[in-house]
Parts: sequence; C-alpha cells; structure tokens
Amino acid sequence: MQGPSTPDRLGVHESVRTVFPPERLVDALSDSPETDVAVVDDDGITDCDAVVTLEHRDAFVGLEWVHSIQAGIDRFPLETFEERGVVLTNSTGIHGRSVGETVAGYLLAFARRLHDHVENRRERRWDRPEWDEAFTLPGTTACVVGTGTLGRGVADVVGSLGVRVTGVRRSADPVPGFEEISATDDLLEAISGPKFVVATVPLTPATEGLFDAEAFAAMREDAYFVNVARGGVVDQAALVDALEAGDIAGAALDVFETEPLPETSPLWDLEDVIVTPHCAAYTRDYYRDVADIVRENLERCAGDGDFRNRVV
Repeated sequence: MQGPSTPDRLGVHESVRTVFPPERLVDALSDSPETDVAVVDDDGITDCDAVVTLEHRDAFVGLEWVHSIQAGIDRFPLETFEERGVVLTNSTGIHGRSVGETVAGYLLAFARRLHDHVENRRERRWDRPEWDEAFTLPGTTACVVGTGTLGRGVADVVGSLGVRVTGVRRSADPVPGFEEISATDDLLEAISGPKFVVATVPLTPATEGLFDAEAFAAMREDAYFVNVARGGVVDQAALVDALEAGDIAGAALDVFETEPLPETSPLWDLEDVIVTPHCAAYTRDYYRDVADIVRENLERCAGDGDFRNRVV
C-alpha cells in the first residue's frame, strides 16, 4: 500500500498533552527538512496535511494521514477513513516493555501485599499480612490473553520473575516467550488454572465483552484479573459481581468502560482492586518512541514507500 506525498504541514494535536507535552514531539521532529511541524488545536486541523493525535476529531477525515500515539484504533472511523483515502497509522510496537513492567508491578503488589501497605500508611496503621497472604511469584502461572506487542512484553517481563506464562490467541500456533498457547475458542479452559489472567487484546467486535460472567466463573477463586487492554473487552458489571462475591481474589485495572472511572464506581472501594488511570504505557521516552515512527513514515513518504504500522 502506498502512502500520500510528504506533508507540507504536520500538526501535533493538543490531545497528546494527556500523555506528553506536544512541544516535545515537535522538537523531536524539527529535523524533518520538508515538513513544517507545529502544535495545533481543533481550529488548526484544517491547515494541516497530516496530524499526530491521541483523540479523534471529525476534521481528520479531510487530511491525508493521521497517526495515533496509541496502538488502539477503536476510536477512529476506519470505514470513513478508507472511503476518504485517509491513511491511519498507529504506535504499535513501542509499548511492550512499559506495559510489561506495569503488569509485573501489579503482580508483585498482589504477591507481596504492597497495595495493602500503601493503604495502611495513609491511616498510619501498622498491620502485617496474615501468615498465608503473601507469596512469591516463581511457581505461579499467568495466562496472557492476546499475544501481540503488549502480550509479548508482559510475557518477557513477568517471565523473568519466574512466572510461567501461557497465552491465548486466535489460533493455537506457538508464540516465542509463551510456554503454551490456546486458541480463543478454548479461553475458559485456558484461564481456569492460572493464578493471574492478563488481558492485552485489542478492542474489536470479536473481543468486546470477552471477559464476562462466564469467564470470571471459570477462573480460580484465588486468581487475579489484570486488564491493560481496553475497558470494552470486559463486562464491568460482571467483574464487580465476581469481586464482590469472592469468585476471584482481586483485579488490577488500567482501563475501564467509562474513563475517567466515575467516583460512584464500586471498583474504588473493593478490596484487592488496584485502579490506575489508563497509564500503563506511560514513560518519559513515550514522545521519542512516537517520533521514531513518525519520522520513519515521513521518510517513507519522501521515498514513496509503504507506511510503517499502517492500519488503513
């Protein structure tokens, strides 16, 4: 697939400020000889040929190229982009290590009861775990549902901590870094034995609501659920029910059906639930990693080559 010509003006949309200062990305791309790069707000979109963004805006359908700073593309109107000839690229491939380390942090928190100690400190309470609460990670198993960039990053990091890592994907073909792979059709069986179940799948019609009441019922009562994928892959009401009933031991959640997570959500108050604000991939180098992809695609425009990470 061929891309558009080198854009004269590339906008870095203000929405990326949620993740990093857009000015940093502009500076990182300042060496692009044929393209003027600038921070733009909604009013400045129509002055651009291409844009780097976190959020979607209707005005993007008039551009030649849109780059998402995230891997997920569910917020963009893919069919409309296809019809209008808008190229869409994403940032898949850069989040594996950072998300893997975040997931490792969740697992270590549950194993070593670190989240309890954080809560106790706020109340100046000197409480030690019960003798049989804390455990170590070697000897446990994590089933990672989704073996793409995020899943492989999780497998790499938690595997180095002695965790046996299994995976679930569309087919049961082997994947490096995973000791065992199951097909999605066998999801319930695959998640029935591990201590940890980690969601890393993209949100698609096939994965929406993948983790429902039946899935949580299949898990062990002492198992922990981790979601660093998208909120929509989980039936959140079913998850709350499972946690309240003690059907699973706890959950670490970075993504939710509604974001920010409403103050009225019961997830805020449930024990053994870690809530983080959709930041599992955050790192001080995020803008540099995005810049590398955008710069490469600017060069491919000039060379009339195929775009890296092209999804539309």
